[in-house]
Amino acid sequence: MLLHLHLVRHGQTYFNRYNRLQGWSNSPLTEAGLADADRAAEQLSMVDFKAAYCSDTTRAMVTAARILDRNEAAGHRRPELIDDMHFREQFYGYFEGQDMAMAWWAAGAPHGTPSYGSIVERYGLEATRDFLKEADPFHDAESDEEYWQRVEGGFAVIAGDARLHDGDDVLQISHGNTLLSLMHRYAPEGYDLSQRPANGSVTCLDFDTALPIGRAVTVRSYNR
Repeated sequence: MLLHLHLVRHGQTYFNRYNRLQGWSNSPLTEAGLADADRAAEQLSMVDFKAAYCSDTTRAMVTAARILDRNEAAGHRRPELIDDMHFREQFYGYFEGQDMAMAWWAAGAPHGTPSYGSIVERYGLEATRDFLKEADPFHDAESDEEYWQRVEGGFAVIAGDARLHDGDDVLQISHGNTLLSLMHRYAPEGYDLSQRPANGSVTCLDFDTALPIGRAVTVRSYNR
């Protein structure tokens, strides 16, 4: 079964505005964030979604509701919104809510890489998770292995949805670092991955549920 996934980064939150890691933490959408969601809603208003998923965080659920409101107003049947922890952002553990530059300095400085970008450049994206877990005094932050195990569980949730059929369009509200991680994994070449995708941007993936997860995803567009 081939599914067309429309991944939307949630609208801007106050933590986004303050440049803080938010991961599993809740932070409400700003006025700009509500506008982000509405722009995505307009962009996707003609897509006939057969299912909709988001993380169990308010920023994702509010973004999803505004998109589905617009979609329904355009004459489409409104699918049930399923919120699930598998679709959450990376868990930053002890560093949740902290200033991003300070958190990535704590993670990378012991390895000679004092910023997120320098960690990625020297060691790869996976090291950002492993270094942060190492720096976390409680070691609660997700390692790269723990992160992908959970994210792959989200793909399994979608693949197991009995409502879906070959060729269906699916809405998924996602998160900045998760979208960037998916791009590094499935389309490391041909796209500018130096910045996180914009709040309210749409990334389109094809998901072949019959293939192993390592080969199941094809990127169709990014950060639009």
